[in-house]
Amino acid sequence: MNLYPLGRAICSGLLYPIYNYQIIGRENFPKDGGVLLCSNHISNLDPPTVGIAAPRPVHFMAKEELFSAPVIGKILPHINAFPVKRGMSDREALRTGLKVLKEGQVLGLFPEGTRSKTGELGKGLAGAGFFALRSKASIVPCAVIGSYKPFQRIKIVFGKPIDFTEHRNNKVSAEEATAIIMNEIQQLIGIYK
Repeated sequence: MNLYPLGRAICSGLLYPIYNYQIIGRENFPKDGGVLLCSNHISNLDPPTVGIAAPRPVHFMAKEELFSAPVIGKILPHINAFPVKRGMSDREALRTGLKVLKEGQVLGLFPEGTRSKTGELGKGLAGAGFFALRSKASIVPCAVIGSYKPFQRIKIVFGKPIDFTEHRNNKVSAEEATAIIMNEIQQLIGIYK
């Protein structure tokens, strides 16, 4: 049973009044086809925030430990989340992510792999570049800007899709591909902060 629409509605009802979201660039989000949505990561609230703001349902990778948590672990599989083992190459998670993209759905990633302690954009992991190079998905950079202090505005900015055709043809490495994506996210932060 897919609880994504219900979960999105509940999160929206709870979070919108507290954080006064401003969503910028929704028109940049492709209406169909596979989308690799890559965002910076500043808070545990980023997944619901990005999920609320995105105009299409998002499938998120979530750290494997969350799936064994008492309540949330039972809910996650029903809200389009799937587990990933952190700190190692998780082939099952990579296969699942590619399948999501191949089926024309949206895969949401936080390429840094963990929350930034400083709020500054960290180095991205190679996984984002892997998905960008191994799929034909549109790559949409996203920036979450703000401090998540109650009643202060949070901005969610969707950038224009990055054209990866040349990078795929030039066979850039997954690390280089991730760096290109992270640079686009950094530019969005710089413009809209």
